[in-house]
Amino acid sequence: MDLVTLISLKLTANLVGSDEHGNRYYEERKARAGKPPRRYVRYNGIAEASKVPAEWHGWLHHTEDTPPPADGYHRYDWQQDHLPNLTGTKYAHRPAGHVLRGGKRATATGDYEPWTPS
Repeated sequence: MDLVTLISLKLTANLVGSDEHGNRYYEERKARAGKPPRRYVRYNGIAEASKVPAEWHGWLHHTEDTPPPADGYHRYDWQQDHLPNLTGTKYAHRPAGHVLRGGKRATATGDYEPWTPS
């Protein structure tokens, strides 16, 4: 983030909180007439929208009026931690048969009939 943007945020917005990824969330001090105050995220590292966890996404888009609690919402055992979009990284999902996983897929099971032009 450039220095001008950082100074502008400090002068016009209040820090509301941060998430486990180090992203910081801000809200305008003075809303425009008849409109809700703008809300901003300052990403930690590369600006990638998928880095925003669900609880902060709701607040950013005015679905929630209050930011998530500092200690987070109750989580169930089956819930996984939030991950940003991993496409293009070494952690991206690569199904069997993918070129980067050896390029070999399981043979057809007999219920597949290839199309042949007549």
